[in-house]
Amino acid sequence: MSLKEQHLDTIIQEMVDTVKNSKDEVFHIAEESRKEYENLKNELEILKEKVIITIEESDELERQSKLARNRLSVVSKNFKIYSEDVIREAYDHAHKVQSEYVVKQDKERQLRERRDEIELRLKSIEALVERAEGLMGKISIVLNYLNDDFKAMTNLIQDAQEKQAFGLQIIEAQEEERRRLSREMHDGPAQMLANILIRSEFVQRTYQKGDTDAAMNELRNVRALVRTSLQEVRRIIYDLRPMALDDLGLIPTIKKYIATLEEQHDNIHFNYRSQDDRLPSKYEVALFRLIQESIQNAIKHANAKRIDVKLEVTRDSVNALIKDDGIGFDRTQKKDKSFGLIGMGERIEMLDGELTIDSEKNKGTKVWIKIPIN
Repeated sequence: MSLKEQHLDTIIQEMVDTVKNSKDEVFHIAEESRKEYENLKNELEILKEKVIITIEESDELERQSKLARNRLSVVSKNFKIYSEDVIREAYDHAHKVQSEYVVKQDKERQLRERRDEIELRLKSIEALVERAEGLMGKISIVLNYLNDDFKAMTNLIQDAQEKQAFGLQIIEAQEEERRRLSREMHDGPAQMLANILIRSEFVQRTYQKGDTDAAMNELRNVRALVRTSLQEVRRIIYDLRPMALDDLGLIPTIKKYIATLEEQHDNIHFNYRSQDDRLPSKYEVALFRLIQESIQNAIKHANAKRIDVKLEVTRDSVNALIKDDGIGFDRTQKKDKSFGLIGMGERIEMLDGELTIDSEKNKGTKVWIKIPIN
């Protein structure tokens, strides 16, 4: 993983942690609000009962106050009938009832105000809890986006970087291939052709001098050089694109290719089952290159003692298995230059196929290739 990718992952993780903490805080606020809501709701129920009782008591005291005032009015108007003690008693009773009535009214007012205050607070808390639940839902969406979509985006960026690197590797490989071909053409056919040209001039001069036997002998040497040059040119052409692939088809080309590898590896086994019909050129080229890349990986990197290649061609699909008993590798650990595997994946993707690689340390590698025939 590159330094930029590490920084991006760190930033995303910090964002995820921040959002998670915010969600926890909002959840805590919502839970505390629910507890407060329940407590206030219980208090409201008690208050309502107290208000009803206080109203009833206030009404009773109002009735008693009216009776006491009427009694005091009657007694006060008839000094001759009632004694001073009766009048004082009537006055004290009226004053006491009136005072209790005023106190009870004040208590009723306080209870009503507290009730109204709690009802308003309950509505406010209810709205707060509703907003908190909505906010937690949105935060959950953001978390899913951060966890899934951002990580998917990171993978896309990583895939794009790999594809970019693969593209650069292709360009580099093309230039290297051009350099290799240039060296091979210079050191092989070009040198041979120059030698043929010189020796043909020697044949001409020898013949002109009348030494026919020497000229014929040199001419035979020139023919041998021409034959060798032709073989070298054919070898270079085969490396670029096997002629047998166009002339004979996929299976004979694979057989011929494996035969040419005997010096590199003499234990490659090829089994196949196929229809008689030829495949379209794009399938044959792709399959040959995929099998070629898999065999080369097994030879160069796996140190395999045995390589098995199995191919099945039907009317609907082509299935191939390349298996070796080599050292294997850890699929979770990407190598810096695993462009061979990336290239295989690109070929498979272009043909809507499937590529599965199963490998473990010291347990060999299996490469499954499945390509639908459209």
